[in-house]
Amino acid sequence: MDISIIVAVAENSVIGKDNQLLWRLSEDLKLFKKRTTDHAIIMGRKTFDSIGKPLPNRLNIVISRSKDLEIEGCVVVNSLEKAIELGSQQSHKNEIFIIGGEKIYTLSEKLATKLYLTKVNAKLEGDAFFNLKPYENWTLVSSVSYKKDEKNEYDFDVLEMVKP
Repeated sequence: MDISIIVAVAENSVIGKDNQLLWRLSEDLKLFKKRTTDHAIIMGRKTFDSIGKPLPNRLNIVISRSKDLEIEGCVVVNSLEKAIELGSQQSHKNEIFIIGGEKIYTLSEKLATKLYLTKVNAKLEGDAFFNLKPYENWTLVSSVSYKKDEKNEYDFDVLEMVKP
């Protein structure tokens, strides 16, 4: 079972501000949807709040410290380990996705086996970050570049990497 992190990161490691993404990248959203549909996705409660609803055709697992939190259309658990265990049991696919936010990404560093990294070619001000250092020695599987256009606010590159 692959534990895959999927994240978009600005040049200065920023992933968001005020619980929101800082860019509009239509192609990246299409790739996110294509990759994660029919899989288990794991997110923190703040990430769920920023999305505002369960993502369709996916097992939505939300991690929260609140013991009695219930979210319609989602399974709420209290730890990353429990989320991964549940995602592994419930998914008929061989991959589960960690979709954020900052704290959940940090907790996932040592467990992840694959990284889908969108590198946004911009330096933006933010309050949530993704540490790329743990992935410096990972093996690059693929890289595709996209140019800024009317549907994509910035140039960006999409990399797929695996743990060596």
